[in-house]
Amino acid sequence: MTPGAAPAHRGIEPLGHEVPSTVPTHWYNLAADLPEPVPPHLHPGTREPLTPADLAPLFPMGLIEQEVTTERYVEIPATVREIYSSWRPSPLVRAHRLERAIGTRARVYYKYEGVSPVGSHKPNTAVAQAYYNAVEGITRLTTETGAGQWGASLSMACALLGLTCEVWQVRASYDAKPYRRYQMETYGSVCHPSPSDLTEAGRAILERTPDTTGSLGMAISEAVEAAAKDPAAHYSLGSVLNHVMLHQSVIGQEVLVQLAEAGEKQADVVFGCAGGGSNLAGLTFPLIGQNLREGTTTRAVACEPAACPSLTQGEYRYDHGDVAGLTPLLKMHTLGNDFVPPSIHAGGLRYHGMAPMVSHVVELGLMDAVAVDQDEAFVGGVEFARAEGIIPAPESTHAVAAAIAHARTAAEGEVVVIGLSGNGVLDLPAYSAYV
Repeated sequence: MTPGAAPAHRGIEPLGHEVPSTVPTHWYNLAADLPEPVPPHLHPGTREPLTPADLAPLFPMGLIEQEVTTERYVEIPATVREIYSSWRPSPLVRAHRLERAIGTRARVYYKYEGVSPVGSHKPNTAVAQAYYNAVEGITRLTTETGAGQWGASLSMACALLGLTCEVWQVRASYDAKPYRRYQMETYGSVCHPSPSDLTEAGRAILERTPDTTGSLGMAISEAVEAAAKDPAAHYSLGSVLNHVMLHQSVIGQEVLVQLAEAGEKQADVVFGCAGGGSNLAGLTFPLIGQNLREGTTTRAVACEPAACPSLTQGEYRYDHGDVAGLTPLLKMHTLGNDFVPPSIHAGGLRYHGMAPMVSHVVELGLMDAVAVDQDEAFVGGVEFARAEGIIPAPESTHAVAAAIAHARTAAEGEVVVIGLSGNGVLDLPAYSAYV
């Protein structure tokens, strides 16, 4: 199947319908409140800080400006807010049954992003990225995806805003999760297993390791190469970069409002799963910003897979975001851009590095990190499902398991928030060994 020939610019203008006041009007940028600036991205050839001109072949100027801004708030375009309003604000739910099941004295809440049309947090940035590309006249986007939530989200956003989309999916997930591919194709996109023979990067990888299960780093190389060769195309990244962290901040901003509405003064500890960093940043950055500005004491915990432990075992240094070395050099916690993670079920967390902003926040001591074993994660996911009725995405189970372990011994009245980044209804084979 080839991408549908949707007309450019369709859907850019707002429809004019009323958007509830509970939908955030601005994205929040933690860079404005950090005590030290995030180290700049570097040009891979000169190793000098990137300029807007360096990024222009891959990204629209609207996103480039957001990548480097230090403004605290960035206004959300009316069209993006209208689309957000079909599922935002997402619910913050008191997990009463889970509290009873684990015998905790804490008050446990979960922020549920699975209510979005594709079942995860990814549309928060997919819609924004598709919008800014459409405004600039781009007609085609290329991207990578792991578990498929990002590929499905960008496919949906492109369908709504009149662009076509081509996705390279990590082969392990492509083979294990055909329903994600069907979802992308339903939205009019095309999805390839990565590495593929469609790009120079893919062919080189297959020549070296023909039986590889793939990685996000490999898929990024292919998507970047494809975009660079097409003047009508741009590349779109679902995590890692600063503008993605910015867009996801709607999650944590809503949490602050919803906790106050629930009568809570603050969250004592918040757990988010960590792969590239977008869900984690979106959930925690507004709360960390409140800590820095107002003196609250919320503890943020990044929960990464033990099979891909960039924060807990990686080096903090400049590295490429992809295998082929096509991307800028990013200062981040990394296992090395040639690291090929095992085929864990949480495909969305199989990345060798961590977002520069998240890495910087960890280095500053503003966030903790833990590594969660896959078995422990899925046991927690099953326990959550049987108590609360929602089957968490495999990625989300890492935050769920870490939160459950903490809550069992938590102090009386402690407020615990879990980032439930998506549902697992299209990932059920991953649960088969745990039920």
